[in-house]
Amino acid sequence: MKRERISNNVIRRLPMYLRKLDDLIYHGVDRISSGELGKQMGLTPSQIRQDFSCFGEFGQQGYGYRVTELREQVARILGMHKGFTVAIVGVGNLGHALMQNFGFEEQGFNLVAAFDLSPDIVGNMISGVPVYDSSTLSDWLKNNPIDIVVLTVPRNIARSMAETIADCGVKGIWNFTNIELELDRPDVRVENIHFSDSLLTLGYFLAEQDNMEKRK
Repeated sequence: MKRERISNNVIRRLPMYLRKLDDLIYHGVDRISSGELGKQMGLTPSQIRQDFSCFGEFGQQGYGYRVTELREQVARILGMHKGFTVAIVGVGNLGHALMQNFGFEEQGFNLVAAFDLSPDIVGNMISGVPVYDSSTLSDWLKNNPIDIVVLTVPRNIARSMAETIADCGVKGIWNFTNIELELDRPDVRVENIHFSDSLLTLGYFLAEQDNMEKRK
């Protein structure tokens, strides 16, 4: 695998490739060309080839890609084979929903613990995962190293909680607190998730469509 720096745009497309390849496998597709893959994904064949060439040589000219093999390669690039461990901090409505409905294991992640302050939740098991008191978080993380913390706490404590988590050696934070978290720690990666972004984008396209219809 090549070692040069990969652009963020290429990295962001990798999960899209994975979803498409899973869909192709589901429908029994054994082999696909860059042209057909690009057509189905709204990308050019050259873009497909350039993206994959960042990580090595996949497929053969005139032959295309073996879908199962390519899927395995993309999954490996995304680290799905490493079994990263995950803990959720904040088991409110969103945290609870993620624990019950999001397929962490299907994505190659191992959800092992959750934390909350509510006495009604602490001590329970949700989808086989224990919920601990948030007051024990620092000590627990120091004794049980975790790769990623899913942060679903109220936004007013998000930054301080993120700092605490980083201080305990966590290298990845999946942030659902609806604020943009930026930690001055080059060794900690924060992925900020804003549900409103995609909804507002959809609103834009609907508004544009409505405006076009009115101009007819």
